[in-house]
Amino acid sequence: MARESSPPGPSGRGESGAPEVPEGLSNVLFDVWLVSRAATALIDEAIRESGLDADEFAIYSILASTRGMTPSELARWMAAPPTTVSSYIKRFERRGHVRKAAHPEDRRSYHVLLTADGEAAHLAAGARFLPLLGDVQSRLGRAGADTHRRLRSLHECLATLDGERHQER
Repeated sequence: MARESSPPGPSGRGESGAPEVPEGLSNVLFDVWLVSRAATALIDEAIRESGLDADEFAIYSILASTRGMTPSELARWMAAPPTTVSSYIKRFERRGHVRKAAHPEDRRSYHVLLTADGEAAHLAAGARFLPLLGDVQSRLGRAGADTHRRLRSLHECLATLDGERHQER
């Protein structure tokens, strides 16, 4: 159950320990940035011993849930430029966590697939991630499903805006 924000203490923080957002600064995009940073920090800490960070775990999760993706598909999922995706792929290849497979229909492209070592790294990170996910779901309680639905809706809105802006260029 969500609680009302408490007045800031001497440190400018409420009861939860989260910094109080100055009036006039809070808007949906700023709040998404705050949530993203907080989630990334918690996930990084939870899975650190696996050797992956939060971003890498997310990418491995996408790859683990598919039969491989082209770099372009991965770039759309990541909302990242091709150069960033290429850097990630090279780093994962050096670790032996991904391999490239020829694209069946496009000789200019390839699929990125997790190797057995990549799958093992993903599973190790996932084992450390699940308790954190459980804690978050527990604290959200009945609001969790609605929060998830609204976040998915916001993501769809942002992806649509991004697509429209790219078409205008």
